[in-house]
Amino acid sequence: MSRARPPPLVTGISPKEGPAWTKVTIRGENLGTGPADLIGLSICGHNCMLTAEWMSASKIVCRVGPAKDEKGEIIVTTKSGGLGTSTVSFKLFRPERIGILEQSAVWVDEVNYDMRTNRNKGISPFSLRPSNPLGIEMDKGKVPQKDLEQIFPGMSGDFTSENFSASWYLIENHAGSSFEQLKVSANNLKKQASKKNEGSLAYVKGGLSTFFEAQDALAAIHQRLESDGTEKVEGSMTQRLENILNRASDTADTLFQEVLGRKDKADSTRNALNVLQRFKFLFNLPLNIERNIQKGDYDVVINDYEKAKSLFGNTEVAVFKKVYAEVETRIKALGNLLLEKLLQTPSTLHDQKRYIRYLSDLHAPGDPAWQCIYAQHKWILQLMQNCRDEFISGKRVGVGALELEGNARPVALGKLGHSASLKRGGSLRSARPSTWPFETPQQVQFVEKLSDVVIGQLPNFWKLWISYVNGSLFSETGEKSGQVEKSKKNARQRQNDFKKMIEELTNRLVKLIRGALLPTTLPQGELSVYGGWEDKMELTGAWFTQIIHTVRGCHEALSTLEIPNDLLQVIQDLLLELRVHCLMVTLLHTSEDVKRLAEKEDWVVDNEGITSLPSKFEQCMVQMLQSLKEPLEIKPGEINVLQLDQVQDQAAELSVSIMKVFINCLEQLSTKADEDFDISRNISVDLSSPDRFSRIQEGFIPTSEQRLLIILSNCQYLERRTFLNLANHFEKHGLTGTEKINRVSMDAVRELDGKLFEAYIERRADPIAGSLEPGMYAGYFDWRDCQTPTGVRNYLKEALVNIIAVHAEVFTVSKDLVPRVLSRIVESVADEMCRLMQCVSSFSKNGALQARLELCALRDAVTAYLNPDSNTSFRQALDSLPQLHSGADKKLLEELLNKFKSSMQLQLTCFQPSNVQPVKR
Repeated sequence: MSRARPPPLVTGISPKEGPAWTKVTIRGENLGTGPADLIGLSICGHNCMLTAEWMSASKIVCRVGPAKDEKGEIIVTTKSGGLGTSTVSFKLFRPERIGILEQSAVWVDEVNYDMRTNRNKGISPFSLRPSNPLGIEMDKGKVPQKDLEQIFPGMSGDFTSENFSASWYLIENHAGSSFEQLKVSANNLKKQASKKNEGSLAYVKGGLSTFFEAQDALAAIHQRLESDGTEKVEGSMTQRLENILNRASDTADTLFQEVLGRKDKADSTRNALNVLQRFKFLFNLPLNIERNIQKGDYDVVINDYEKAKSLFGNTEVAVFKKVYAEVETRIKALGNLLLEKLLQTPSTLHDQKRYIRYLSDLHAPGDPAWQCIYAQHKWILQLMQNCRDEFISGKRVGVGALELEGNARPVALGKLGHSASLKRGGSLRSARPSTWPFETPQQVQFVEKLSDVVIGQLPNFWKLWISYVNGSLFSETGEKSGQVEKSKKNARQRQNDFKKMIEELTNRLVKLIRGALLPTTLPQGELSVYGGWEDKMELTGAWFTQIIHTVRGCHEALSTLEIPNDLLQVIQDLLLELRVHCLMVTLLHTSEDVKRLAEKEDWVVDNEGITSLPSKFEQCMVQMLQSLKEPLEIKPGEINVLQLDQVQDQAAELSVSIMKVFINCLEQLSTKADEDFDISRNISVDLSSPDRFSRIQEGFIPTSEQRLLIILSNCQYLERRTFLNLANHFEKHGLTGTEKINRVSMDAVRELDGKLFEAYIERRADPIAGSLEPGMYAGYFDWRDCQTPTGVRNYLKEALVNIIAVHAEVFTVSKDLVPRVLSRIVESVADEMCRLMQCVSSFSKNGALQARLELCALRDAVTAYLNPDSNTSFRQALDSLPQLHSGADKKLLEELLNKFKSSMQLQLTCFQPSNVQPVKR
């Protein structure tokens, strides 16, 4: 919006006095914004607009007219400020007592002097006339000069020419002026003409007597000269005087021509030397510019140029113009050199600011600051792409474009060093230390190098933009307010363009990392530009953790620059996907590691009857959760990946899968054939072998039945301890779906436990139960025809010994399994005895006594391991026997039972409840 300017104020005039038509210089403040803005100028009451020449807002040059007042103010009127005031006055000399000829002569002499002076300066006297006689704004250039020449042949638009055409002048200079403006200008011209005529007529009227006297004197002189001319043959006196003067001039020229020539030459040489000495700064400036450019003293060059420009920028002297043109040529070359240095990469922020200020001081075309920003943007993009190309091609990134400033990692990124961060993996395979860069995967090295490039270059790029926005590129103290405001204006216009640059840089960073780590998240068309890592090694969760640490460091470094969060959101999105991917990869690799746990089973049981396998499994899972601590950690601005429904489901499924994988490992171990073990001994050892359960030595290979017992014990430990511990670890690390994981794991281990238990019972109970019938009827024994019982027969003792062997086998592995196993063994034997007794058609007295003796002996021996089913079987078997009615038979039965217990006391001791701990292997 435009605002009214202050009224003009005249503060000085030079000279302060003089006669009419004296040329004066008026100085002051707010004297107009241009020639068209000046609409009025009066000195001592006389309008001086026709001779006024506007030079600047503080200077006007004009001639004083024949005013009525001898002393008066200088009043300036402008369109923008209105009627002005004056603090000084001008004194006009009025020649009251001298003739008009004297005054006229003085005026003519002054004019002649001015004309001679201006002619010496190369200025035409016609140029002193007002350049805009109409006093309205001129509008040139709308009609071509050739068209005007065709319309007005032989005429001219110059009002000083004899062939002046008013129409040509109006079309050329005032084509856009309105008719009303032209009418006002015509009236002004008429008034000015009438004033001039009245002034001249007043001079003539006031000096008529002088004119008449001058006329009489001239007439007398003319008459005398005429009379002299008629009396003399040689001609008039004037003619003779002319001849004498001509001869004198020729003689003088002959005498003094050589002297005057030497004098003119000496004068010209002296003048030339004076000019060279006086203006040696200008004449030496081109050479000084070259020298200072070579030394890099650009400040000196710019200061000298500014000085020369202020002194000789508008000169009309030919030699000065020639030298100044050479200076301009050198300065133009300097501008090109500075622009080349500005756009050269790499360069420091200090050098960039310095070159931009130099170019600004030289008023270089365009916007050097924006050119530098654009060049830096393209260079950073190329650095990032070159980083990827060198890794893809297999070339090591050496010292060069990518390793700037000594390859020092920025402080904002911090040290990724600590090898412990790499050892916290979700696998049992030890991660390679980060101190061995030649073993670090190419993708990890690439992400670190790419982060170095971004963190090393983007901060300076951002700071350059901030300096461009606040104007500090041109002035740290604000002394160059014009350049600062111009910079701010340009920055406001290019905010969107710079925002797109930052978006392109962050998107390029994200796409390059995606191409190396998450190629499936890129469109198919971008894989050729950002992908190409298919032949590189697959990364583990530990390496992904290090990558997440690197990317987080890069994001934090950029955030400290106060870059808007919306421009860094793509990096946050990438971090989220990397964290999710790290979680899934860690779970998958943990599943693979759990599969290999079966290879590490040494079958050595501890006092609790378990091997190291459950502990290794728990340790593996704990290490996995510890390795996920950093990826699952919620940094400022990040979200909890475990709160995402899809991630929750996948993580829970993979966790359940890991549990099932371990349970499958246990099942595979239980079903592993004996031939798969490297053994050299016969495993078909009789259960009653005395060294069957000797202390297991190093390298001991268990039998299939022992493996079943060990795995059964491990299953019980998993259900009782391991899974509960893991559930606590899951909750501690924030892993969701713990209840489902625990429930599924418990169900799976119970299912395996039941399957393995039935398999073991089948292997151990069936032979014992199957040996009862053959032993019972050995030697053609017949219940209907047998002798008086003398004790428990051997088949039952063998069965008890076999049960004792099973007891020893189970007790060796796990004391807790003994009641469960023996109860089922006893149940199977009791059921078989019941079946055999119920199949006997009839018993003799001795047969019934023998059968009852054996049933009671067996039942009393395994009383500690009877269950309801076993009790039922023994009761049904006894009920199927004839009852003992005589006291002698009962007494005999009791004696024989006591005899049996006494004779097998040592063997039957194992069936008694005991606090003896199992043997430690």
